[in-house]
Amino acid sequence: MNPTMGLQLLLMAGGAVGVAAVARRRGWPAPLLLVAAGLLVSPLVPAVPLQPELVLFVFLPPLLYSAALDSSYLRLRDVKGAVALLSIGLVLFTTAVVGLVVHLLLPQLPLAAAFALGAIIAPPDAVAAVAVGRRLGLPRRSLTILIGESLFNDATALTAYRVAIGAAVGGSIDLFQGVAQFLFAALGGVAIGLALAFVFAWVFQHTRDSLVENTLMLLIPFAAYLAAESVHVSGLGPEPVHASGVISVVVVGLYLGNRMHQRGFGTRLVSDAVWKVTDFFLESIVFALIGLQLVTVVQGITGYSPWQVAGYALAVLAVTIVSRFVWVFAFTPLVKLVRRGGDAPSPQQRVILSWAGMRGVVSLAAAFSIPPDIPARDRAMLLFLTFTTVIGTLLIQGMTFPALIRKLRVSSDQERYEDTLAEAAAQQAALEAGLAELNRLVEHEGEPDEIKKQVIDQLREKSWRRSLTAWERLGGGTAQGGAETPSSLYRRLRRDMLTAEREVFVRLRDERRLDDEVLREVMAQLDFEEAILER
Repeated sequence: MNPTMGLQLLLMAGGAVGVAAVARRRGWPAPLLLVAAGLLVSPLVPAVPLQPELVLFVFLPPLLYSAALDSSYLRLRDVKGAVALLSIGLVLFTTAVVGLVVHLLLPQLPLAAAFALGAIIAPPDAVAAVAVGRRLGLPRRSLTILIGESLFNDATALTAYRVAIGAAVGGSIDLFQGVAQFLFAALGGVAIGLALAFVFAWVFQHTRDSLVENTLMLLIPFAAYLAAESVHVSGLGPEPVHASGVISVVVVGLYLGNRMHQRGFGTRLVSDAVWKVTDFFLESIVFALIGLQLVTVVQGITGYSPWQVAGYALAVLAVTIVSRFVWVFAFTPLVKLVRRGGDAPSPQQRVILSWAGMRGVVSLAAAFSIPPDIPARDRAMLLFLTFTTVIGTLLIQGMTFPALIRKLRVSSDQERYEDTLAEAAAQQAALEAGLAELNRLVEHEGEPDEIKKQVIDQLREKSWRRSLTAWERLGGGTAQGGAETPSSLYRRLRRDMLTAEREVFVRLRDERRLDDEVLREVMAQLDFEEAILER
């Protein structure tokens, strides 16, 4: 890499992080602002080509792994029917509908290439939708469905894309071969993911070192993805069929995330920080890259009038959006999408799920990876239609999604109250168990001396205060008459004390009466205490 290109990439990454920082400060959806900023500066800066290998092998695995690690396996299991309908059924439905419409609009485009376009734009990227939904209090089940869909739909879409491209390049593929390719990719990805999950879980049981474990965590998504993609079989089509690296990464992430409680507290604290930074950085670059492709995509279009191109783009965008509505409203009531074993989803919930179909960088990466065997004119049109669909869904659906949630009054207020009530009850049960263990230890060790009595009293007081905090949150954190609760008063005064203590440590360091290494150690202790206060 020459210095000029390195500087260009550095400026792009720095600019993306800066735009995302502004979005966070203002409370705006960062993905949408990044895309808009990329579109605005694209004509003014040198082209930043989107490399499919960079997206599929560098960006996608850690983002998928982080989302899977942070997901609830139990909640996903509860909505597995809905997730399957969206991540498999809807992807194939969108592929077929969009492919047929594109073939009707552009008869000169081979049907297999049209289906390849359908597969490319079929999988939504739920990053923007989930970010907005969490901020505005979208019900947990709806969020879980969107997250589960985004975890698994890439595997379906990429498999369908490979089948369609194989047919376009190497001849026809019958239905049996297509189904066999999908099953091998899915089942192979699951098998490899489970095998690696067991291996990594065994390794973690023998490390017990937060730094080592989190370093391994950074390597796991790449190892899982490459291991699956390295396994292939021939005879099911013109090209070898690979196991799904996407599914492999997701399976490993779900397995290890569901067992994160077995790791030490240091591993969990560091892991949370590491993946938050990783997600923020990679997502900032990814969404900025989408907008920066404007000039590259437009320059490749030749032989069409602007009105024709605009008409094709609007038609594909409309079909993509409408097909999701048709699928959700026609099929989701059959499996009771939101309430398993309960009421069918409300119309408001179905509208929210239907409108949460923003596309992302995986679609663009697949479009950029269309092989040169496809005629250049057709490749340029497929890339352009992919780009306009991605931008259209992100800006149109993404910008209106918050207003739609507010308008339909879909809220998780009741869930939050139930969560707080459940936490308070759990804290009470844990408190009683902890105090019972403390009393057992005291009886076992005999009559305590004065120092031990003080320590025991402090332990009991701290346990009661933690339990009291959970119950106080049920009342909104205020006592009767609007006064501060004891826990709130304690946290406010202790924070002020911590600030004063930090100032003393820093002053002593500046006076050369305390070494920097000692300062970092004591500051870490105070930081941990403040983190507990924030919780």
